[in-house]
Amino acid sequence: MSAFMSNGVTFNAVKLWLLFIISFILIGFNVLKVCPLNMSDLRSLDFVVDRFLMKLFNTSVIDTVKLCQDYFDFDLPSVVIEK
Repeated sequence: MSAFMSNGVTFNAVKLWLLFIISFILIGFNVLKVCPLNMSDLRSLDFVVDRFLMKLFNTSVIDTVKLCQDYFDFDLPSVVIEK
């Protein structure tokens, strides 16, 4: 997928896909009403997303991933769920 796309397009595609998955699982099945997430659960979701992006962009520097998240206005799951 990323061989044919620029980093910006790839990042936005990942953002949309992750938002879809999180909203389908958590909101679609009313999981948040039955079993609310605590801060530890939210941090775990954020960790998974950060590690996925590190692998996607082939970097081991979390600061690079955070910079890309800021540049492309990418919200972590903890921020999306709180909204």
